[in-house]
Amino acid sequence: MMLREVLILIVSVAGFCAAIAAYLALFHGEASTKEVVSTAAAAVIGLYAGRVLERRLANG
Repeated sequence: MMLREVLILIVSVAGFCAAIAAYLALFHGEASTKEVVSTAAAAVIGLYAGRVLERRLANG
């Protein structure tokens, strides 16, 4: 169970970083590391908040 959560965390951080960097580079011409990492961190926090909410709603 713990390994699954760690893998989800790693994959989600990598995916969000790649997507955000691509968006910033494409539409804004530059992608600073600080913007990419901070926005990806916010997205991962939102992802995990959604997972917790989903589990609580499923358990009643």
